[in-house]
Amino acid sequence: MKFFTTLSLLFCFSIALAQYTTPGTGVDWTLDDIVTASPGTVTVSGTTYTLLEDLTIAADDILRINTDLTLEIEAGVRITVLGLGSFFVEADAVIFTAVNQAAPYDGFRFEELSTIEIQNATIQFGGGLQVLTESFVLNNCVLLNNVSGVTTGATVTLSRGVPVITNNDFLFNANPAISSGANQSVSAIIENNLIEGNNQSNNNRPQINMGATRLNDTLKIRNNTILGDRDLDQAGGIAVANLVGGALRVIIEGNTIKDNRYGMTIVGPNSYALIKDNIIEDNDTQGNPNLGGSGINLNAPTGDMTVDATGNTMRRNLWGVTIQGPVDANFGDDEDNPGLNVFSENGNNGEIFALYNNGPNTISAKHNCWVEDGEGTLAEAEEVIFHIEDDPTLGEVIFDPIYCEPLANVDEVNPDSVVLYPNPAQNQFTFQNESNFETVTFYNVNWQKVFTQDVILGTNTINFNLNAGIYFIAFEDENNQIVKKIVVK
Repeated sequence: MKFFTTLSLLFCFSIALAQYTTPGTGVDWTLDDIVTASPGTVTVSGTTYTLLEDLTIAADDILRINTDLTLEIEAGVRITVLGLGSFFVEADAVIFTAVNQAAPYDGFRFEELSTIEIQNATIQFGGGLQVLTESFVLNNCVLLNNVSGVTTGATVTLSRGVPVITNNDFLFNANPAISSGANQSVSAIIENNLIEGNNQSNNNRPQINMGATRLNDTLKIRNNTILGDRDLDQAGGIAVANLVGGALRVIIEGNTIKDNRYGMTIVGPNSYALIKDNIIEDNDTQGNPNLGGSGINLNAPTGDMTVDATGNTMRRNLWGVTIQGPVDANFGDDEDNPGLNVFSENGNNGEIFALYNNGPNTISAKHNCWVEDGEGTLAEAEEVIFHIEDDPTLGEVIFDPIYCEPLANVDEVNPDSVVLYPNPAQNQFTFQNESNFETVTFYNVNWQKVFTQDVILGTNTINFNLNAGIYFIAFEDENNQIVKKIVVK
C-alpha cells in the first residue's frame, strides 16, 4: 500500500511540474517547431494549436507567431519568456484562449530583459500579462474576459521602463485594464485604447491604475476611451499615484472618461501633471460624494504637486474638480494656460460644485466656462466655486475673466441637427449638411483658426491632418453659426 501511495504522489508531482523549456541555443521557434520537438507540449489540428503544459522560452531563443491561428491553452498553464528571450506575435489574427472558458489558463509572464511585441491578437479567458520587462509593445489587440492568474493587479501589469500599449480594446476583464506597482517606476505610453467595463470584480480600483514614473520619462495617457460599467460602484477611471517617495510625471490628454466611480485622480508629492482636452462625464456610479465622484481629483496633503489643466469638459459628475491639500494647480491664467475648461451640472445633494478648493493655495482658473449654457457672469461662477468666500481657511480661486465658447445665431437652426461622426476622429469625419451651411472652420483650443473648407448640401466628408487634441468646428453660412467640439486622435 505504501508503495502505491508513493507512486501516486510522485505522479501528481510530475504533473504539477510538467513543462517544456526551449534549449536556449539562439533558435527562432514557431509553434510547429515546438509540436515537433515536444508533441506532449503542443498539439495541432489545422490552424488550431493546443498548449497542454507550461511553455518557457529560454534566453536567446525566440517564439514567433507569424501566421493566423488559434492557440487554446489548458487550465492553469502559463507561457513564460525568460530574460533575453523574445516573443513576437506578428500575424493578422491570432487568438489566445482557454480550452475550457470556465477553466482559465494562467496567463503570460515576461521576465526582465525579455523582448515582447504582440500585434493583432485576441487574448481571452486567461490570467493576464505580467510584464517585468522594459521592452514591451502591445498593439491592436483585444483583451477580454480575463481573470486573476499570473497577475492579480490588472489584465496587464507593468513593472519598469517605457512600455507601449496602443490601439487595443480592454473589455470586461475581472481586474483593471492596466496597472503598475506603487514601488516601481513605469512611464508607459497608453494611447488610443478602448477601455470598457474592466474591474468586473468591483474592487476599489480604477480601470487604469498607475504608480510612480521614471524621473526623466513621462507617463502618457492619451486619446483613450474609458467607459465604466454602471452596475459597478467601485471601479474608477484613471488613478496615478506617487505614494512611496518616487516621482510622478504624467500627461493625461484627449481621453473620454464616462460612467465610472470617478473620472481621474492624481495623488502624492513630487508630482507634475498636464491634464488637457479630456471629456469627463457621468462619473457617479457609487453615488456617495464623501467617497468619490470627482471629474478631476488632485490630492497632495503635503504639497509639492503642480498641475496644469486646460480644455477639459466636465459634465454631470458628483464634483467637477476637487483639490485636497496645498496643490499648485493652474486651470487658466493670462500667460501660458488658456483655460477653456467647461463645467456643467457637476453636483450632489442638490448643490452644484464646479471646483471645490479644499486646500490653502490660491488657484488661478481664468478663461473657463463655469456653467455651460449659462449667462457667463461672475456671480454665476461664484455660485459653483467653493473657496475662500465660503470658508476663510481655504485658498482663493481666481476665475475672472470667464470664457464660454461661442454659439451664435441659432434661431433658425437646431444645434442637435448637426451630427458629425466618428468623434473621436482620425484624419476625417462625415456630417449631413441639412441646413445648407457654406463653410466648415477648424479652431484650436486657443480659438486660433486652423483651416476652412467649403461644404455642399447633403453628405460631406472632411479630410484633415491635425495633431491629436480637441478642436472646435464652426459650421457657418451668412446668418448662422453652430460650433461643435471634436476630439482628434
